[in-house]
Amino acid sequence: MARSATPMREDILESAARLFATRGFRGTSLQDIASDVGCAKASLLYHFRNKDAILAELLAPAGRELAELADRLAPLDGDEAARAAVAGLVELSLGFRRQVKILLQDVDVMINRPELPGLNESIERLVDSLAGRSDAPEARVRAWMALVAVPLTTATGLPVPDETLRAELTRGALRTLDRPLD
Repeated sequence: MARSATPMREDILESAARLFATRGFRGTSLQDIASDVGCAKASLLYHFRNKDAILAELLAPAGRELAELADRLAPLDGDEAARAAVAGLVELSLGFRRQVKILLQDVDVMINRPELPGLNESIERLVDSLAGRSDAPEARVRAWMALVAVPLTTATGLPVPDETLRAELTRGALRTLDRPLD
């Protein structure tokens, strides 16, 4: 790619997202991103102070949507909470496949990152909804299983149409949660 003195933020974010998803956050340097965009590293630093700032911008929309989902689920209970949580989790996972893959690539360094404020709280709220507000250990285990399986499956890049993937993820998660399929 020809070098550009002033890359667009969107180009930098697209390149970083692709490289982070492919090589991992740790495995991608600012120079890798600059080379991929076709600019000097200094041009990247004009838009972002460091690699963490790029990551923060890439993950922020997914984090906001997760928090919004947790808020929407708050007044629901039982099967209604679990079904709505599954539907929301599936849509969130499908909509943010690349971000999910980035998180999973380097999960050990992604946990408790300052770029992801409130992530643990939002996840706990989602697990509570998936469990139908039950404190039973069995319900909590099944909720965590669904929480991990749905995003992991979407991040694999299965060559399956989205409608099929959506339907099967929903069915599988509801079965895992021991909830009615209808």
